[in-house]
Amino acid sequence: MATKIRLQRGGRKGYAFYRIVIADVRAPRDGKFTEKIGTYNPNTNPATVDLNFERALYWLECGAQPTDTVRNIFSREGVLLMKHLKGGVKKGAFDEATAQAKFDAWKQAKTAGFDAVKNASAKAKAQAKAAAVEAEKKKAEEIAKKVAEKKAAAQAAAAEAEAEATQTEEAPAEEA
Repeated sequence: MATKIRLQRGGRKGYAFYRIVIADVRAPRDGKFTEKIGTYNPNTNPATVDLNFERALYWLECGAQPTDTVRNIFSREGVLLMKHLKGGVKKGAFDEATAQAKFDAWKQAKTAGFDAVKNASAKAKAQAKAAAVEAEKKKAEEIAKKVAEKKAAAQAAAAEAEAEATQTEEAPAEEA
């Protein structure tokens, strides 16, 4: 029986969520499967992957063929690298401890890269928010200036009208 490691779609319309499953090659995309080994959520930034690493490695070693998307997910998670390193151990190129050390170093570098991307994204969001707040403050100051100018003009007009009214009252008194 030929097996495939593929994605099985779930979630609602416009918000896809996938399960990573082991299925027969002939089974439909959302049909019967042998085993669920993880999930993939492309809606988050970066995409969230929850994977049973050991089972994924086991099925790859058994000959299950991943689809292109699953191959990319496995590459990002290090499953393909570990399969490669285990092949080197079997051939005698290096021992198990060296393979594990190489994998741990790669995983640490990969985690640092993801953290850098998350930090850069958070920093960009904070800067955008600060810029929006600054622009809003500037707009509020302009509105406050316009309101103050209107009030000053209204007060000046009121003072002028009052002065005119007092002059008109004094003028008739002087004539009599």
